[in-house]
Amino acid sequence: MWAGPILCVRAYWGAIGMIRIRGRVRSLGLPTVWGAAAVTYKLACPLAQETHLEARLVTSAVFFAVGTGLILHVRHSLTRELRQVRRVAGAAQDALLRPPPSHVDGLEVAAAQWPAEQGAAIGGDLYQVVATEYGVRAVMGDVRGHGTDAFGTVAAVLGCFREAAHDEKDLGAVLRRLERALDRHLRQEHPAGDAEEFVTLLLVEIRADGELLALNCGHPWPYRLSGTEVEQLAPGDPYPPLGLFPLPGTDLPSVGLGYLESGDALFLHTDGAQDARDARGRFFPLPTVLESAVRDEPYSSRTVLGRVSTALRNHTRGEPQDDIALLVLTNGRRTTLRGAGNCATSHDAPAPGSAPRR
Repeated sequence: MWAGPILCVRAYWGAIGMIRIRGRVRSLGLPTVWGAAAVTYKLACPLAQETHLEARLVTSAVFFAVGTGLILHVRHSLTRELRQVRRVAGAAQDALLRPPPSHVDGLEVAAAQWPAEQGAAIGGDLYQVVATEYGVRAVMGDVRGHGTDAFGTVAAVLGCFREAAHDEKDLGAVLRRLERALDRHLRQEHPAGDAEEFVTLLLVEIRADGELLALNCGHPWPYRLSGTEVEQLAPGDPYPPLGLFPLPGTDLPSVGLGYLESGDALFLHTDGAQDARDARGRFFPLPTVLESAVRDEPYSSRTVLGRVSTALRNHTRGEPQDDIALLVLTNGRRTTLRGAGNCATSHDAPAPGSAPRR
């Protein structure tokens, strides 16, 4: 089910290992020649045996030149190896965290992410948008930690979601599958049972009539952008993050978030966005930035994403302390077909404290 992404991870680390081995083998040739030349000069050259000032200056110059050449060679080798590693990391990220298409079943999609680890192409945040027979389903998640250490967990969760989103009729069943996939991954990676990893997760389903359903495991609730109005949808307390505690043994009814009308947008994010701080320790004013982003109508998913991303980078000076992922879904359908088709029929009972459905 999610063996493909896991194999992608293993192939990534295998490629990294081969690059390092090749780089080290290649880097031994020239230093060996230079070192041999320096030793030969010292032992065989008569001038190197002299003790007067001119001879010592020449000898010092020779060894200085050899040392400088070795340093420059090592620097060049490390830079070349780093570029190769980044190319492999970028290819692995594109295979795992695939950029979503610009449109999915009438919804305009825009997404962005950048890791907190400097120079890394892979972070601990995840997102995916797929069109299914039950509606458009999206996942936004945040793995504990960041950088390459969280890569395997991201692969396990995303690989499972891409299968379960199509197979399962209810979001609750999708969440159960994700929990089992994460549990299997943690048991394989930590047989001793000392794993401390967990994943905050938000599952969203947008049906054909615009009805919004969600399941939340310790993740920030999304924002709905309607015209120039910005509203955070927070219908109730979320479940704990996956991996910390088992999900309840009873049914997992989806929570109703109302409707995404034609032209409305849904803004999903990880906590790295709302918790981002500037040099003075001030939090990023996400609601205020969103209100500014939708002040000028009409706007698109790309417009909103671009304005928020620019504000975030300016706020953190391009150095966020945590991974950040953003996802914007705009309802581009001209009409809202409420009650039309199977996707518009609700099969899930509302959860306690959930917003009433229209």
